[in-house]
Amino acid sequence: MTQWGSGLSEVRDILPSLRQTLVETPVEGKTFSLFGPTTDDYYRAVAGLADRLLQTLPDPRELLRLVRETARSRRRLRKLARGLPADGFAGLLVRGAGEVLETFTKSVTSHLEALPLRSRLDRTLTMSREQYHLAMLEIELMNRVNAEPFRATDKKLAFLPHCLKERRDVCRSEQEGVDYVCRGCSRECWINGISKLLRLHDITPYIWMEANLAGLFRKTDTGSLGVVGVACVPELIRGMRLCMRHHVPVLGLPLNANRCARWMGEFCDNSVNLTVLAKLVSTR
Repeated sequence: MTQWGSGLSEVRDILPSLRQTLVETPVEGKTFSLFGPTTDDYYRAVAGLADRLLQTLPDPRELLRLVRETARSRRRLRKLARGLPADGFAGLLVRGAGEVLETFTKSVTSHLEALPLRSRLDRTLTMSREQYHLAMLEIELMNRVNAEPFRATDKKLAFLPHCLKERRDVCRSEQEGVDYVCRGCSRECWINGISKLLRLHDITPYIWMEANLAGLFRKTDTGSLGVVGVACVPELIRGMRLCMRHHVPVLGLPLNANRCARWMGEFCDNSVNLTVLAKLVSTR
């Protein structure tokens, strides 16, 4: 009990320090940005949306199943968004999500219109605006469903995107165990700050460079393993679904925008909401 209290004190002490060093400067992504004007606005919006839907459909797992099922067909989603057909709860789901989350996905349409033909079979790059909204909701629901099972696991790993590195050309991270590990070479590096926070919660952080999650799960007792993922919305939703298919409790935090070279042509500064991350992985 004393040890747990000490850890909680460390978390309280480190957050103000990290927030002073790692500032969430508003940025625009290729398709989405969680700033509205602060990222707290996004997290309030998506949590409120989930709360309202759960008043109608109280089972979060059933709501999660329906969200996934509805998100599969972009053609059907477009019809539901326009109110055609009047498809009961699915229609209310799509239109409600759009009304709440459209302010965070303003650039999706222009991105899709500008995509070259060679990229139009890439499901990550071609997610529709409606699919973004349902993915954001799905991440929120998976975090709720997996919160307690995750905390009960014996071994917890986190996978962080290399695009959050502050010094990409001189990064001192090294391969160790599952993937690359941060060596704390820069206080201004988001990977460094996030890694410190996660370690206080007994979560081992990795920079996701080479790890094969499906292969890792096949070699691990997944009943004792929990995973935290940080990525842009399209990559995060894919990774979280993979974890759940392997019965691994997973928690996910979206980047504040999608700004890596895959989307922007070069790496651009990015961030996450540290307060939300701390609450997400908290032992209580």
